Amino acid sequence: MTDTTTPQSTDETPVDPVDRVLARAEARSGVHVFGAAQALQDEATIGRTDTDGEQWDREERAALRRVPGLSTELEDVTEVEYRQLRLENVVLVGVHAQGETEDAENSLRELSALAETAGAIVLDGVLQRRPHPDPATYVGRGKAEELRDIVASVGADTVIADTELAPSQRRALEDVVKVKVIDRTTVILDIFSQHAKSREGKAQVELAQLEYLLPRLRGWGDSMSRQAGGQVGAGGAGMGSRGPGETKIELDRRRIRTRMAQLRKQIRDFAPARDAKRAERKRNTIPSVAIAGYTNAGKSSLLNRLTSAGVLVENALFATLDATVRRTETNDGRIYTLTDTVGFVRNLPHQLVEAFRSTLEEVGDADVIVHVVDGSHPDPAAQLATVRDVIGDVGARDIPELIVFNKADLIDDDARLLLRGLEPKAVFASSRTGEGIDELRALIEETLPLPAVEVRALVPYDRGDLVSAIHEQGMILAQEHEAGGTAVHARVGEHLAARLAPFAV
Repeated sequence: MTDTTTPQSTDETPVDPVDRVLARAEARSGVHVFGAAQALQDEATIGRTDTDGEQWDREERAALRRVPGLSTELEDVTEVEYRQLRLENVVLVGVHAQGETEDAENSLRELSALAETAGAIVLDGVLQRRPHPDPATYVGRGKAEELRDIVASVGADTVIADTELAPSQRRALEDVVKVKVIDRTTVILDIFSQHAKSREGKAQVELAQLEYLLPRLRGWGDSMSRQAGGQVGAGGAGMGSRGPGETKIELDRRRIRTRMAQLRKQIRDFAPARDAKRAERKRNTIPSVAIAGYTNAGKSSLLNRLTSAGVLVENALFATLDATVRRTETNDGRIYTLTDTVGFVRNLPHQLVEAFRSTLEEVGDADVIVHVVDGSHPDPAAQLATVRDVIGDVGARDIPELIVFNKADLIDDDARLLLRGLEPKAVFASSRTGEGIDELRALIEETLPLPAVEVRALVPYDRGDLVSAIHEQGMILAQEHEAGGTAVHARVGEHLAARLAPFAV
């Protein structure tokens, strides 16, 4: 049912679906309850591509992009069979308790951005205030019928719930609204399946999808019946029905479990290669810096600004899934690596946390964590808490953490003051304008661990390889050229210190 006071969308001024929901609530209550909250950046504020290096992945991902308003589809298709690939039209639904209105609104906006990233068109949404979700239909019978009327009026074909639904809740809600019902977890898994590129990433996503699907399998008609022992009577089907006595759904579950075991073994087989690379960096005492943070906070843009890595940057949630490692060096010549990791989101499905645990190891094994927060987000404190929870899950709470409020060009002075109160030692940076990048780079260099062993050695001139290794892997404190060779005073790792031991002064 469309309320007469609700702003309607026109060709000139389209109305955001969540704004429509909140405007309807405001019209009914007379109380303004919502402020602007960005889930995605405005097109005018997306980062410049000249600082992000070559991004060939952008063209590939945008190769099949629908252009609206060009359809010449016939209205009368009674004489021909006419099929067309369509984007899903969705309606959002959420439940929140008393006093959690603002958090529920931000969550619904984020769900809207997730749905758009997955390729859907958000038409409308419903927020319901109740102490607990209804165990039967999630929103209760009355609200479910109201949701059915909204779905019918806007022509939606999918309803997305802003939580993880139990299988019984999803089926009961589908029976009422008469269209497909999915939940937040399904949308996130779908985005991951679209954006995974590497073999490991695809295996991790498939494993997470199967773990989510296993308890939600449904049987249809005869697939639920159990094969009998061959007797025509007493429920048997006669000849041709003798078999293992399993239903179709039980066979499907067994196949899924078998496939999950294969995927877990496949993911474990990827570990030696990662461990070998990590061990080589540790052997050469190359410190590692992991860039972690909320999805769409600008982690890849920051990596590109620091290293010109050319990593894909897109104004979308979970644009980057596979860890990217780039090598850079400090002003005094020390080499270290920067790793771009998968982003996090509130209510991140536990299946994904488990499946991507191997990727998150990059965070757990880092020497420094650069925690990137979207400074223009309406609830940066929630972003901080969400990411720190996942960092704690991978055992990285004791690693030095640098807080970076990214997108500083979108923050006014009042917002900066509030953010400074939230994290007094944080750095304000902008991947788009370059603000704060030099300060962040200097802070990273200051936080990096120094090589463990201090050495003084006189290296012969015919062992220039050792001097070169000191420059690459260590930290030169003093260096002089003498008659017998190069006198160096430096801090190096234990492996290099052993090689320098014969020349120690």
